[in-house]
Formats: sequence, structure tokens, C-alpha cells
Amino acid sequence: MMNKIINRQGKALAIQVDGLDHAPVIIFSNSLGTDHHMWDEQVAYFKENYKVVRYDTRGHGQSDVIENSTLANLGEDVLDILDALNITKAHFCGISMGGITGLWLGINAADRFESITVANSAAKIGQAEAWLTRADQVEKEGLADLVKTTHTRWFSESFDYQHDDLAQRTIQSLAATPAQGYAASCRALADADVRADLAEIGIPTLLICGAKDPVTTLQDGEFMQSKIQGSELQSIEASHLSNIECPVEFSQILTKFIA
Repeated sequence: MMNKIINRQGKALAIQVDGLDHAPVIIFSNSLGTDHHMWDEQVAYFKENYKVVRYDTRGHGQSDVIENSTLANLGEDVLDILDALNITKAHFCGISMGGITGLWLGINAADRFESITVANSAAKIGQAEAWLTRADQVEKEGLADLVKTTHTRWFSESFDYQHDDLAQRTIQSLAATPAQGYAASCRALADADVRADLAEIGIPTLLICGAKDPVTTLQDGEFMQSKIQGSELQSIEASHLSNIECPVEFSQILTKFIA
């Protein structure tokens, strides 16, 4: 059952809490064009020992569309969720757009986190011009064209995404994402660049890369590792949504790290 919280801009964010009440907290942050369900396998894995918080990123799932969003806004939404739930400190795990959100949090709000896990992401994802073009295109034409080809970016050829229920639901969540919400996130990503600030991150940081990821590469992970002191890098034989393609391995790597 999803609940809503109101963020500092007066907009509603949809959240879901599972697991144990008085246990350590993990908050999961979804990728562009998905919703909180992309973490279903991780929730099943972690809820026996943790309080697990998921949310739909602004403009995705059941959360409000908010125009003129920035990376800072994405990070502040996480802090607003923690505040609304009276959570002082949490472990953060984000993938892709959620991953760069985690980097922002590690730079700007480290005191609120025990650790950050940045999966299939980069300190700057893609090129600004491409994001802005995509935002305009999606506003004009909708998401249908992207939905047709998305499996080639999200999953590797060796993964049978057609017979994986969660993969299919995740592709459907892209189809259901509001075009305005998707476009607003594209514009936020166009401006998002924390490369110069990575050295400021002083909390435990795990970087998870997909060895077959064409979007955010192993090289992106190695660059972040070289800048974030004491960070740990793990590679999974998967494409961009490594937590869905290799759910057990992903969860085991995360468990070991946050333990």
C-alpha cells in the first residue's frame, strides 16, 4: 500500500515502507522511466532484517509531476521522505538516475546516511544535448518509441527479459510514466554533473557496475572510484538494470557492503 508525503515544494511523493519497524533503514531510488516496483526482488530479500523504504521519483509512478526539476530537487525529495518518516539516518541505494541522486546526497547531506550505494550510474550521465532532445521528443510524441527499444539498453542479450515478470512490469512502468514527468527528469539529468565534487564524499560508498551496461559503463564506475576515497567497486555480468537482471547477486553484494 502506497502512502503519500508532501515535499518542500508542496508536491506529493508516493512512498512504500516494508520490513521491520525498529531495524536499520534502506531507502531505494528508481531509475528514469521506472517506479518503486523495480526493487521488488530487493524488498523480498531485505525486509526480514531491515526497514525498507521505496518511493516513486517525482514525475514517475504515483508521484506528482514537477516541472523545472534539478538534481538538487531529486536529492531533497529523499531528505523530505526521511524527515516525514522520522528517520535520522539510512543506507541509500539508487540506480542510474537514483545513483547520481545518491552522489548528490553523499556530497550535500552525508550526515543523514550510513552509506550510499550507486548502481549503474555516473557522476555525469550522457550528454546534455541528447537529454534535452529526448525531453522535447517525449513531450511531442510520447514514450511509445522508447518503450519499443528500451530492452536493448536495460537488459543484456543473455537475459530472457521476455519471461521475467519483473522485467516485463518494469518495461510497462516506462509505458505508464507521464511524458511530462519523464521529460522533466531528462532536463534535470542534462544539467546534473557532480564530477568536480566527488572527493567531498566521506561516507562508505559502494559502486555497482554492469559489465554489459552501454549507458553507464565500467569506466564511469572506475572514474568515481578514483575520486571517492575508500569507495568499493563491484561489477555484475548484467546490463543497465543490474538489480533486475541479477537480483540475487545484486542483493548479496549490497548485504555484504552494508553489514
